[in-house]
Amino acid sequence: MNQEQQDFYIKLRKKIESYLLKHPTKYSDYLLLAPDLFHLIVKLSLDPRVPAGKKVKFAAVIAYFISPIDLMPEAFLGPLGYLDDIALTAWVINDFINQTDPSIVRELWAGDQDILTVVKNIITAADKMVGSGIWKRLRRKI
Repeated sequence: MNQEQQDFYIKLRKKIESYLLKHPTKYSDYLLLAPDLFHLIVKLSLDPRVPAGKKVKFAAVIAYFISPIDLMPEAFLGPLGYLDDIALTAWVINDFINQTDPSIVRELWAGDQDILTVVKNIITAADKMVGSGIWKRLRRKI
């Protein structure tokens, strides 16, 4: 991770933890995954075993995470605005897992839970939250 990404990771973790102390939500468990998911996609984007086409997708998701302009802007929603970033990250990781060796993802994952279960749970929750039709259209664009 370069310094900018490391700084973003640390700020993101502190911001989410601080927010959740004051405003617990039914999405707390997902929000707490955001820093580890960000860390994972950065590591995947730098790993020489990852095909160039997948690295482009990971780089796009990193940019989406960092960008203040997205579907659910953090500027207006606070850390709840990271829910779309988390869902998009899970979808891109799932796509990678389905087309390559999942051991790479497991090796680079710094979180406490099984990454395959995490990704599955996020995608299931996202489908319930916004409907699978919206996610299908969004996935086709990416």
